Amino acid sequence: MTTIFADRMENTRKSFIREILKVTQQPEIISFAGGLPNPGLFPVEEIAAASAKVLSDEGKNALQYSTTEGYLPLREFIAQRYLKKNGLLIDPDEILITNGSQQSLDLIGKVFLNKGDRVIIESPGYLGAIQAFSLFEPEFSNVPLLDDGIDTDILERTLSEDSAKLFYTVPTFQNPSGITYSRQKRIDTAAILDSHNVICVEDNAYGELRFAGEDLPTIRNYSDNTILLGSFSKIIAPGLRMGWICARKEVMEKLLIAKQAADLHSNYLSQRIIHQYLLDNDIDNHILKIKDAYGTRRDIMVDMMAEHFPEEIGYTKPEGGMFVWVTLPDGISSMDLFDLAIKENVAFVPGSPFYTEDGIGNNTLRLNFSNSDFKQIEEGIKRLAVCLERLAGNKRITE
Repeated sequence: MTTIFADRMENTRKSFIREILKVTQQPEIISFAGGLPNPGLFPVEEIAAASAKVLSDEGKNALQYSTTEGYLPLREFIAQRYLKKNGLLIDPDEILITNGSQQSLDLIGKVFLNKGDRVIIESPGYLGAIQAFSLFEPEFSNVPLLDDGIDTDILERTLSEDSAKLFYTVPTFQNPSGITYSRQKRIDTAAILDSHNVICVEDNAYGELRFAGEDLPTIRNYSDNTILLGSFSKIIAPGLRMGWICARKEVMEKLLIAKQAADLHSNYLSQRIIHQYLLDNDIDNHILKIKDAYGTRRDIMVDMMAEHFPEEIGYTKPEGGMFVWVTLPDGISSMDLFDLAIKENVAFVPGSPFYTEDGIGNNTLRLNFSNSDFKQIEEGIKRLAVCLERLAGNKRITE
């Protein structure tokens, strides 16, 4: 039976996170595993009002087929927001509405990647991008992240040794690490990529979720050779499955062909509802509520880790986004920790799936703080601390 499947399916792994989430469905489990926005912050009543208004006023049109590019007023809103927030002058025709950022990655893979083409990715890197690009059987080159972003010396060396088509990055509140590129790293990264004619795929899904520090320009501000991705999943609701690609017109022409072949167009009713919601509500006020809630949760998680985790354990302190990245001492396996933690009804994502190289990241893990309440974070970190002490004790005994 396996011989009938395309070769690409042999080299594409299941989403490790999706498999873990199946385990965390029991209500007694405190889950730091998923990259889930907090549902208590979803604007349910406002979305209901927008839906009713769209269906009442424009129901026949909103339920019809539409254009591949997406609803023009929604694309105009996105373009205007880029100008307001980032100082970017974007033509609405350079924006394509997609079924979330994940479809954006799939379309980019279809348009650019042949088997064996090189893709440079951060190490650790976003698991969804690794999975999406893997379907096109590229060769991955991994460049490590430092505290202020990608290691640009290694990026330059990697590109000098071998050409690449794409560099995929989440430079603001990176998934999984929470790291944010400094302004200088963004400038240097853009310059290196331009000098080697490599397209930067800049995923900015978390960029609006800054609760500390100062806003920074996108890499697109420093290089037109950048494809910029955005999403409504983190600032409105993920169930609407609505994101977008911002790219130069010559790239957009190819993306439109791939999009037409994939699904004709994204959910038109969702587009209309989102646009109506944006017309009737102050999105900045709503984002401010999200940032306040997530900032408080991050503070509680980091403070609890400082109080209860052994001193030799390292962790990031993100200025925004949804994740904390934890590094255990050498020889301590995050998979072993997971096995202990799940017995204590706590879940997280071990770090190794965020690397394309085997045997890397075995002592790392990702914690999500956005989708837990204060008591869950406090109790979950205490339980993890007990598991860590048990693992460290076992290691001392076997040495």
